[in-house]
Amino acid sequence: MTSYQHVLASMTLACSLLPAISRADDQVAALRAELEALRSDYAARIGALEARIELLAAAPAVPAAASPSPVTAFNPAISLVLAGNYANLSQDPGSWRIAGFMPSGGEVGPGERGFNLAESELVLSANVDPYFSATLIVAITAEDEIEVEEAFFRTLALPSGFTARGGRFFSGFGYLNEVHAHAWDFIDQPLVYQAFFGNQMAQDGVQLKWLAPTDLFIELGAETGNGQAFPATRRNRNGLSGATLFAHLGGDLGQSTSWRAGLSWLDLRAADRTWEDVDGQGEPVLNAFRGSSRTWAVDAVLKWRPYGDSSRRELRLQGEYFRRQERGQLAFDVEGLGLRDAFRSEQSGWYLQGVYQFQPRWRAGLRYDALDSGTPGIGLVDAGTLPLESFPILAVASPERITMMLDWSPSEFSRLRAQYAWDDARDSGRRDRQFQLQYLHGIGAHAAHKY
Repeated sequence: MTSYQHVLASMTLACSLLPAISRADDQVAALRAELEALRSDYAARIGALEARIELLAAAPAVPAAASPSPVTAFNPAISLVLAGNYANLSQDPGSWRIAGFMPSGGEVGPGERGFNLAESELVLSANVDPYFSATLIVAITAEDEIEVEEAFFRTLALPSGFTARGGRFFSGFGYLNEVHAHAWDFIDQPLVYQAFFGNQMAQDGVQLKWLAPTDLFIELGAETGNGQAFPATRRNRNGLSGATLFAHLGGDLGQSTSWRAGLSWLDLRAADRTWEDVDGQGEPVLNAFRGSSRTWAVDAVLKWRPYGDSSRRELRLQGEYFRRQERGQLAFDVEGLGLRDAFRSEQSGWYLQGVYQFQPRWRAGLRYDALDSGTPGIGLVDAGTLPLESFPILAVASPERITMMLDWSPSEFSRLRAQYAWDDARDSGRRDRQFQLQYLHGIGAHAAHKY
C-alpha cells in the first residue's frame, strides 16, 4: 500500500470515531450536571432540616403528659398465667412443717395430694406518662381468694441511672425473692425462703436503685417499708420500719459465659410475732417473740450459653446463702401463764441448683437445699423456769431436701414439668417422697424475666 493510501485510511478511521467520542463527552457532561443537581438538592434539604431544628429548640417545651395517648391511657398490657399440678406424697401434707424454725404461716410445703388448681396470676401494666409506669399483679388462689401480690409505680425519667419504686412489691433482697412463681425453675421455693420469709417477702414501701454507667454491671439498692412481712410485724408507729440494702455485680467471661453476684442485708423489728406450739404435756399454747431480726445473704448466678445463643443449649448454676440473727424477748403461753424472758438465735440456710437445657425446649434440673436451726438461747429455760421440752418447735434441727425436675416448653407461653423430691424437713424424721406434675400457661404480653 502506498503512503497516499495509508493517509487516506487513517483519515477515514478518525472520521468514523468522531461521533462516538462526541457521544461519550455528552454523557459525561450529563452525569456531571445530574451530580451537581443532587448536591444542590441535598444542600437545600439539609438547610431546611437545620432550620426546623433551630425553630423547635427555640420553642417552649410542652409536657407530653398533658395529652396522654389513648394506648397508654386505656390499653394497659394484660397477661394471665394459669397454673396447676398433681401431687403424689408419701407423708400426710397436713403435718408438714420445717423443723427448728418458728412458723411464719406462709410456708407452702408440698401442697395437697391429688389434682390441685395452683395460684393464677393476673398482670396489668402500662406507662402512665413519660415519668412513671404502673403495675398491678393479682394472685387468684385455689381457695377462690384474690390477693394483691404487687401494686407499684416505677419512675422512668430519673437522671444518672436512678430508678425509684413505691407501693407493694417483692423485696430486692437476695436473688429469688423478686421472681414470680411461674418463672421458678422448680415447682416450689427453696427451704431457706420458706423458713426465713414464709416463701417470699413483700411489703408496702419504697425502693431506690442506682445503676452505674460502667461496662461492669453494678447495681446498688435500698428499701424501707411498713414492716408487715415476716420475720417482722407491723407496728402502730409513724416513720420508717426496717431497712434493706443490696448490691449486685455482673459481667461476661468470654463470648459464652456470664455471671452475677449479690450481697444483701435486712434489718427488721418484730412486735408480738406469735406462733402456735405445745407445752411439755402436749397442750396447745400460743407463744410470741419481740425484738430485732437481722438477715444477710450472698447469691451468685453463672450462665453458659454457646456464643450467647440460649435457644439450643444453656447451663445455669445458682446458689444463695442466708444467715439470720434474732435478739429480744420470748413470751410463753401469752394467753395463759404469760411468762417472758430473753431470747437469742442464729440460724442459716442455703441452696445450690443447676438447670441444663440439653436441647431446644427441654431442660433438666437438680437442687439441694439445707437449713441449720442453731441452738437457741431461751432465758426461761436457762433460768430453770421451764424445761426445754416446753418449746418443741425450737428444738435443734437440720432440715434438708434433694429435688430433681424435667420440663418441656412447647412454646414460650407453655411449660409442662415433672418433679421428684426427697424431703427431710419434718421434725418427725420421716422422709417424704414427693412426685409432682405441673402445667403453666401464659396468655398475653409479659415482661422479661430476671437475669
